[in-house]
Amino acid sequence: MRRSLLSAALLIPLASAAFAAPETIVVSATRSPQPLAVTGASISVVTAGDLETRQIVLVGDALALTPGLTVVRNGGTGQSTDVLLRGAEAGQTLVLVDGVRINDPSATSGFALLGDVLVNGIERIEVLRGPQSTLYGSDAIGGVVNILTLRGGEAPFAARVQAEGGSFDTYRLNLAANGTYRSVEYGAAANYYGSNSISAADARNGNREADGYHHFGATANLRWHATGDVSLDARLYYTRARDSFDGYPPPTYSFQDTHQYGRNMLLAVYGGVNLSLLDKRFTNRVAITRTDSDRRTFDPTLSPSEDFSAEGGDTRLEYQGVFKLDDANEATFGAESQSTTLTTRSIYDPAVIKGSGRINGVYAQWQTLLFSALTLTGGVRYDDDREFGGRTSLKLAAAWQALDGTTLRANYGDGFKAPSLYQLFSPYSNPVENLKPETAAGWEAGIDERFEGVKLSLTYFERRTGNQIDFFSCYGVTSPACDLRAAQGGYYYNVKRSRARGVEAEIAVQLTETLSFSANYTNLTDTDLASGLQLARRPHDTAGALVTWQALPQLSLGIGANYIGSRFDDAYHFTQLKEAVRMNAFAALKLDDAWELFGRFENLTDERAQPVAGYGAPGRAFYAGIRSSL
Repeated sequence: MRRSLLSAALLIPLASAAFAAPETIVVSATRSPQPLAVTGASISVVTAGDLETRQIVLVGDALALTPGLTVVRNGGTGQSTDVLLRGAEAGQTLVLVDGVRINDPSATSGFALLGDVLVNGIERIEVLRGPQSTLYGSDAIGGVVNILTLRGGEAPFAARVQAEGGSFDTYRLNLAANGTYRSVEYGAAANYYGSNSISAADARNGNREADGYHHFGATANLRWHATGDVSLDARLYYTRARDSFDGYPPPTYSFQDTHQYGRNMLLAVYGGVNLSLLDKRFTNRVAITRTDSDRRTFDPTLSPSEDFSAEGGDTRLEYQGVFKLDDANEATFGAESQSTTLTTRSIYDPAVIKGSGRINGVYAQWQTLLFSALTLTGGVRYDDDREFGGRTSLKLAAAWQALDGTTLRANYGDGFKAPSLYQLFSPYSNPVENLKPETAAGWEAGIDERFEGVKLSLTYFERRTGNQIDFFSCYGVTSPACDLRAAQGGYYYNVKRSRARGVEAEIAVQLTETLSFSANYTNLTDTDLASGLQLARRPHDTAGALVTWQALPQLSLGIGANYIGSRFDDAYHFTQLKEAVRMNAFAALKLDDAWELFGRFENLTDERAQPVAGYGAPGRAFYAGIRSSL
């Protein structure tokens, strides 16, 4: 059944990420602009045009369309959302907005709250797969998601306005502007979103209370060219959201409707100075960033109703230099210092829990071009963690332009991720032994081919993870550690060694001047080496593709779907989650040069397979709106 559905999924129009063309310029792989073909890395690029064509609202939904990446959302919009990049844990993927980390320092494993990241003012999203600690340090042993917003432009002012509404009493308003005025480049965006959504606990189990979501977000990206060689940057990322969710109330303590809700706030700011020397061959950047998060949950049946809060802070000092020796050789090097703090409170524990951490790192990378066809990249990083001592990370990559339109590539990377402050200092910390950092080492090899309107890509990858941190449940267990954590019900511990390996394939074809097709497929085996079982919520098979048609000069149409194979909800394979195919259709009609009507159907087949055991999935929905470029 799984194979037949998968075969059908690849033959019918399915949803897919943009295929990154060989001439695509990316910044994530080397932290400097480079043609994708010379990086030796596996990167997917989702452009602003892709987001607009598919009418994507949530960044998580855009990421789900890229190969090798699974997005797990606990119910409807705004619910907890995890990104599993090539099977890595959620906290092992670093998420950036304009180079600023938005991973929440107060979150359980330090992951980004992707349920609160909505699309607006985005120029492109780069998804860099595989361990990336050499350039990005801790939190990047699974990969990097880099969200880049639009800044500057040929005109002093350009604006985009969008409004839409639809199913589940949903409404959305986006405003964005960008331009260049004299020596200043700028970009800014703001959005407001609201929806009654669906019940987080599956409505088919008798849960009828809708768990709504309301969100406000803003970004700003400013650069002032003080002189020809000196510029100043200022950036901002802000989200504030309120989400209702369900819980496990007495007397049955089963997952069901409750009136609980949460409030999340995250503010990230960046200030930097850029200096170019030696006729712009030597560029330097010095920056300071600050991220503050505030998460609170409320239960109206309690007094006081606020039952949990967590506040996190992250301050980073950064220096990066890029020296271009000649057209064939480039060095990138830098130093970083990061300090984090956590304060958490719970109504069930009167003590205020506080924790802090610090890590300093230096890195260097060399890229060289040999024989006008072979690009080699090597990098090394050394981190000194206050709690865990010194760690060294390596990165090696090669890209060979074997023939016109053919690129052979391979890379190796390793790194580590320090335990999060919550894992170290919360009431669920390990009471009998110190947690150790998680480690990862991975390699991949692939080929990219382009000819006569056809683009093909094939990648084999493998990653091994050690000291993986998990939560140990003390239910029915008697031990010294469980005696100390009886009230909490468990604790964090190092247990898992896992191995992920698989294949990613992509194709994009321009069938005619007005008709295009693209598809991707991922086969992933992510095994707990202790039990021999596939890790929880990792499907073996995922697939996607997209068909778009410019039916008339004013009318564009598209249809797509996403396939996710069956997987188990738990590590011991007690609860299986069914495979699912979600199909979407969308259309846009230009009224004139500035205004456009658009609409979409989501989940055309009304697929209701649970994304997580006990949680519901949104049914068939329709949305429509109007947008304008001014």
